[in-house]
Amino acid sequence: MNGLLERYRNLYPVTEHTPGLSLGEGGTPLVSLSRLGERLGVSLYAKYDGLNPTGSFKDRGMVLAVAKAVEEGAIGIICASTGNTSASAAAYAARLGIPCHVLLPEGKVAMGKLAQAMVYGANVVAVRGNFDRALEMAREAAKRKGLAIVNSVNRYRLWGQRSGAWEVCDELGSGPDWCVLPVGNAGNITAWWSGFVQYRRLGLAAGVPRMLGVQAEGASPLVTRKPCPEPETVATAIRIGNPVNGPRARWAVRMTGGQFVSVSDEEILAAQKQLASLEGVFAEPASCAPLAGLLRMKRKELLPEGLSVVMVLTGNGLKDPDAVLGNLPAPVTVDASWSSLEEVLS
Repeated sequence: MNGLLERYRNLYPVTEHTPGLSLGEGGTPLVSLSRLGERLGVSLYAKYDGLNPTGSFKDRGMVLAVAKAVEEGAIGIICASTGNTSASAAAYAARLGIPCHVLLPEGKVAMGKLAQAMVYGANVVAVRGNFDRALEMAREAAKRKGLAIVNSVNRYRLWGQRSGAWEVCDELGSGPDWCVLPVGNAGNITAWWSGFVQYRRLGLAAGVPRMLGVQAEGASPLVTRKPCPEPETVATAIRIGNPVNGPRARWAVRMTGGQFVSVSDEEILAAQKQLASLEGVFAEPASCAPLAGLLRMKRKELLPEGLSVVMVLTGNGLKDPDAVLGNLPAPVTVDASWSSLEEVLS
């Protein structure tokens, strides 16, 4: 099984003592979205990271973070999470047979993600507070208990997530004009920018794309430039009010002439439906924030035509089916006869 630690070994800070950890992460498809691209007037691609082993982009960084934690002698790992981090951390901890502790904001995590963390065997703790408070507690526990924290405050997590940018360059032959990502704790947009920069410095790709970060209006501290103490959005994966990687993300966006934008929950759910019904790709709500952002920019005539644009779909739609089921009609029920079936097929 050729995972990321093997495939990009020369680009990672691994040694002969780093465990050979893999669940087959990486190598996710770069899907050409021709119908949506035509509507937007751009060459549009989706990096579908929802097809990683635990269903999200977190596996890219987690494989390196957990391997290095074991190499450096940690007795276990801990994280705060809105869902995807917990699932990924628990899976890789299970793979190496080490304890994993997960702190989740009570009642704020999609059930699909909670189920993953629990079935992988993590010690799951619900915190009466938001994600930011859970992260503070996880950092304190890591110091007191000798655990490795594997949130995006862990430098190996962000280094591992660079691989998404590398794969895009490998497939396209260079970076796109724009790269659009959903932004919660702001680690991934920072990691992708670093990945493009690293490839350029190594002469493996020319140029670095303009980085565009999209947040939900109810959790948009990088757009409003002030913390959001009570973040709220249907896109649970980016329901974060005080991103720890905010300063780095601002730098990445500024260095590329990019920007942060925010979109409403209604725009996110509409984009999710368009992505699925027009292109056959089902991504969780947070993943659809980039498409919602592009559609908004198109309406406002802020999206130049003819660009090559890669948007990062960070999580699989099956992570949070409840978000979409509430907006869909119930299946049609018919009698078990041809005449009843023929009527609804017409």
